[in-house]
Amino acid sequence: MTQFRKFVALLTLFSLLSPVSSAFAEDSTIKEVFTDAFYGAAIGGLVGGAFMIFTKKPSDNFDYIAYGAATGVIVGTAYGLAKSARAFAEVENGNVKIAIPTISPELQLSPASGRLIVAWKADLFRGTFN
Repeated sequence: MTQFRKFVALLTLFSLLSPVSSAFAEDSTIKEVFTDAFYGAAIGGLVGGAFMIFTKKPSDNFDYIAYGAATGVIVGTAYGLAKSARAFAEVENGNVKIAIPTISPELQLSPASGRLIVAWKADLFRGTFN
């Protein structure tokens, strides 16, 4: 059983580090979502590994890495989807698209106090006018 676990770990490591060729049509939205999900899994796995190290018996808690990676995939995918939707309503080639707007922070100088504040902004409409 130990040999099988080593083989699966080696196969997983090899598949993560090997170059991947894309068989998809050029669509940057899907690419961004998958990239964010992958980075989320990697970061979640690292965080899960860090939590595992600080337990009393780390060898009994390898599932922390899996839980961290799974949580990272979910958070990364949600972030990628939220980032890809840029405006509430978008006009493209005469078609109107409705989506969840991206809420992004923006640093601004307050005119009243002269201090730097964080303002949240979301685009409600975006389009091209010819």
